[in-house]
Amino acid sequence: MLVELRLENYAVIDNIAVEFAPGLNLLTGQTGAGKSILIDALSLLLGEKASPDVIRSGAERAIVSAVFEGEGDSERAISEILKNNGLDGEEASVILRREIAAGGKGRAFVNNQPATVAVLRQLGPYLATVHAQSESLLSFDAAARLELLDLYAAIQLEATAQAFSRWKSIQSRIEELERDEQDRLRLLDLWNFQKREIEAAKLQPGEDERLEIEKRVLANAEKIYGAAMNAFDLLYQGEASTSASLRAAQKHLEELAGYEPKLSEALTALETARISIEDVGASLRDYAGGIEASPEHLARVEDRLAVIDRLKRKYGPTLADVIRHREEVSRKLSEMENKDEVLSKLRKELAESGEEYVRTARIISKKRYEAARKLEKIVEAEINDLAMRASFRIEVSGTDEQANWTASGFDQIAYTISTNPGEPLRPLEQIASGGELSRVMLALKASVEVGSAKKKNSGAQRTVVFDEIDIGIGGRAAEAVGKKLKQLSRTNQVLCVTHLPQIATFADHHYVIEKKQIAGRTRTTVRAISGEERTEEIARMLSGAKLTDTSRKHAEQMLKANA
Repeated sequence: MLVELRLENYAVIDNIAVEFAPGLNLLTGQTGAGKSILIDALSLLLGEKASPDVIRSGAERAIVSAVFEGEGDSERAISEILKNNGLDGEEASVILRREIAAGGKGRAFVNNQPATVAVLRQLGPYLATVHAQSESLLSFDAAARLELLDLYAAIQLEATAQAFSRWKSIQSRIEELERDEQDRLRLLDLWNFQKREIEAAKLQPGEDERLEIEKRVLANAEKIYGAAMNAFDLLYQGEASTSASLRAAQKHLEELAGYEPKLSEALTALETARISIEDVGASLRDYAGGIEASPEHLARVEDRLAVIDRLKRKYGPTLADVIRHREEVSRKLSEMENKDEVLSKLRKELAESGEEYVRTARIISKKRYEAARKLEKIVEAEINDLAMRASFRIEVSGTDEQANWTASGFDQIAYTISTNPGEPLRPLEQIASGGELSRVMLALKASVEVGSAKKKNSGAQRTVVFDEIDIGIGGRAAEAVGKKLKQLSRTNQVLCVTHLPQIATFADHHYVIEKKQIAGRTRTTVRAISGEERTEEIARMLSGAKLTDTSRKHAEQMLKANA
């Protein structure tokens, strides 16, 4: 759930912070006030592409941040994503921040730790979903249609995706072995050369790190020898060494212990310290004795490191990668040499992996068919609740032929609708009326959001955002949309930008967005309103800039009716 959204130097906003609450949060304001700016900023935090054009004139950078609170399944999923990306995040809240610089570069942060936009995209589905009337069909492609049905059906694609990946990998290996003879000979020559080159080096795991240490010692042999021997003299050898001082102190303490027995423990501790000091000194003497200032040995080490570095540049970047590459080309050469035998084995594995893929994909397909029958009835009822008389169907097609195989199964999904009795069903994207499209998309996505929330049964609220999805409607249809948003807000936190008073009256929390001239600059502000202020805003939406007693009374009546 979105708790707070902050914007700094973003578009016409200099600095604002908006706190949101559970339920239905509605944002209103005059045309051009910048109602959609908040939604655009929120989309950036969910991983949308950023542009330096959003930076407020005169500023060097724009900053957008938000605080989300996760619960139940979403909290666990968020923690897993953060862990997989090396980020801390044990608490229920998640803090996202994005900075857009004037030069085009930007930075992203999660819980005040540097992150990538890719991480924001991974977190996005568990934090908020943004639906805009302008993007509904542009993003409603085959993948989106499938994803929407899978969300409602709570379908898990991991097993099918893994089976497809294994099948695809085996198929690639077979294709590699079945290349034409000329390509095969070229590859054999290349792999043999790589294998011989790496094997000739006789590499040992960790050898480069050990040689780097040895190189540093050899290159600084005199300095290291001097330091070790100086330390040895100070600890053990010299007349004023620590060992000599401790022996002298030990004699005095032995004399004292003859008078005061309780000093015996101190005498024992001093003896232990002296022995430890002498052991360290002896170790340093032995270490210094083993140091050999040999330019010839240093040259050999440097030559060996040069060989290893050259191989790491070609097959690395690490020595372990080079060794793994040798093992990989050895495997490929073995397969090429035993081509017929390996092909026979791989074809058997391919058939088995294909059967496993079809098995898992058919299970998913069956779930999709069942979910589609349930969802189409729910959506049709929801659409007709929104002042329409429509028939709605979800078609699941596709066969298990290999040409249709993908990581998400072999199904294709089409949403069809007839918005008037007697008309044939047509694809949803062919609806001509923007108002009808807005209501259908609201009904569809609201049904999916509510249905998926029930299946998860986590009790947690997700943030669902509608940016002017009410375009092209009014009157009774607008009131029906308001009721639908209110219904959706019982299981989700809903943010909605609207220009319709019929919808605004259903708000649990009402925010007004205003554009003002301050010190010769245009500034957009956002503030929560209630009571008389809210009545005035609804009246303005009803009558325009000039308020009348009639519009005020009408606003009061609408607010009471939809409270």
